[in-house]
Amino acid sequence: MTKRHVELPDEMEASLAEFIATVDERLAGEEDTCEVVEEVLVDLHGDRPAYDRWQDGEAVSPAERVRLQSYDPCNATLESEYYAEKDEERFRESKHLQWLWRQFDATPMADNVAFALRFRRMLADHLFDECGDDCRFFKGITFTYGHNITVGDNVVVHDDVHLDDRGELEIGDQVSISDGAHVYSHDHDVVDQTEISNYRTVVEDDARITYDSMVRAGVRVGENAIVGAKSVVQRDVPAHHIAVGQPAQSVKIKPGWEDVADPLDAEGGDTEARRIEYDLPEDLEVFDEFQRDLSPPE
Repeated sequence: MTKRHVELPDEMEASLAEFIATVDERLAGEEDTCEVVEEVLVDLHGDRPAYDRWQDGEAVSPAERVRLQSYDPCNATLESEYYAEKDEERFRESKHLQWLWRQFDATPMADNVAFALRFRRMLADHLFDECGDDCRFFKGITFTYGHNITVGDNVVVHDDVHLDDRGELEIGDQVSISDGAHVYSHDHDVVDQTEISNYRTVVEDDARITYDSMVRAGVRVGENAIVGAKSVVQRDVPAHHIAVGQPAQSVKIKPGWEDVADPLDAEGGDTEARRIEYDLPEDLEVFDEFQRDLSPPE
């Protein structure tokens, strides 16, 4: 698709470049990440006067105090914080960065595309395990941790996409993930919902996952493949194939790639080979939020 090149006015361009460079330098430095995130969010949300009054010991209302305290990611909890098998050391850092990403998206600046894409790209360098060049991340993207995601060059992830990296998620070069798509790397046992299996999910180079589709944990979407809109991918999609439906099935090979692609009736790959084993601490205090009787009827 042909697009126009868009530039911001020189004064705005200079301001955002300075701001992004400053945050990038602070996150890469020796400062406590939690404190950096708190200060950046206070200023982005325009709450510096109230914050300074509160820090000086002046009276603030309970609602103001909760709001001001919530800029500090150490005062927040994320759903992924409750996952027993997470890497505690890595999560402490990624939680702070994920909080900055999410709360930035709650500001008016998140809709300024030229600014927001560059700010999120900078955060991705600190949050993801790896992030390639020229990637574009739009508004409302969520992650499990962030630190188990590897992204190649020139990747585009559109609005409201969920990238689940409870296991591991590998995204190749030139991949496009459209609005509302969900890509998973963990699954639940069908009997005991609290039993979790983690996988490595792979989206290979030049693949497209179109809007409102879902890729199940452990699946490999092959090179140059397409997952059609609203599809549910339960097994591997071979390279150069177009898969659609619920569950998704290969219905066509991209024109011109017939000689190098597997036939339409090719067997799917080995999802179980991508299972990630993990150990839980022996002293872990586990709770079952459902408290169900899992015994089948006699």
